[in-house]
Order: sequence, then C-alpha cells, then structure tokens
Amino acid sequence: MLTTLNTSYTDTRAADLAWALGREPLPALATLDLELNNAKLQLRLLGASHQVLLEEEQASCSETVACIPGSSTPLPLGVAKRVGGWEYEFAARVEELSPDQFASRAQELLALVSEHPYGLAGVFPGSPHAFTALLAQRHEGHVHWRTWHAYPQDGQLVATRTRVGVRVPVCAEIPSGG
Repeated sequence: MLTTLNTSYTDTRAADLAWALGREPLPALATLDLELNNAKLQLRLLGASHQVLLEEEQASCSETVACIPGSSTPLPLGVAKRVGGWEYEFAARVEELSPDQFASRAQELLALVSEHPYGLAGVFPGSPHAFTALLAQRHEGHVHWRTWHAYPQDGQLVATRTRVGVRVPVCAEIPSGG
C-alpha cells in the first residue's frame, strides 16, 4: 500500500533517528493491520518514521525507529535481546548514494513495497524520494520486517531488518548413550 503522508517532513537527517523497544503506540499517519498465522502485526507510519506493534498469544512487542525528542538511544547497528519469550534481533545500516543511485533505489523500493500485500509506504510532500517504507513477512516461525527511511537531500537511505521469534529452549540434560 502506498500513501502520501499529509504532514511536514520532520526527519531531517539519518543521524537524528533513534531506536526504542517497548514504547506505547504513537500517533500514526497511516497503518496496515496484518495477520501472519497467529501473529497480529501493525505497521505504522509516523510523522517521524515508523513503529511496528507485534502481538502473539500472550506476548507483545513494539519497535520504534524515529526522531524521538529527548531520546538518548541512537540508532544502533545491531541489537539482540530477549523480549518476554521471544528472541528479538535488529540491524540497521545507512547507505550513501549518488543522486542518480538514490532516485533509482527509491523507485525500486517504493514499487516493491507498494505492490506487496504486507507492505506499507508513505511519501512525504515536497519530494517523491522522501519516504518511509515497511515490509513484513513470516518465515520459519519468525516474524520479520524490513524498513527504509529515505533522506534524498543527503543521499542517505537507512535500512533496518528485524526478526522476532520464539526462543528455542536449550537442552538442560543430554542423555548418555550406552
């Protein structure tokens, strides 16, 4: 799903993005509610980037990547945490692209996400290449989502990957043979 976001472009630089886990839902400009097997997932476009809410059985998780006033947690390159009974893995990278590369990559990503049944993309007014996009899937018992935050004025594209899944118990006792 592709939408034009009716707001000013508040994320001015990739370096202003912060990451937070466990925040309450923030006001959204656009949402996409999904059901992936037993998991309920809500993709949310904010005036300042994205939020994903995941609920499955008795557990829930929220991820926010946005310009968060007063946040002291910058966007990390990687995080691995236990969240309730889940394993949560997050990775982020910033791509530096020339204007031509940026325009081509933006068109490619917007086409991919807007045509995908589990995709949500929002274009900010002022530039066809200023956007935030989210794409979700369920694979091998894990819920995955990818996001892209575009900063055409700097030629920067922030890409994130998240994987959330049930923690696999470690065998406490190994039977002896014989």
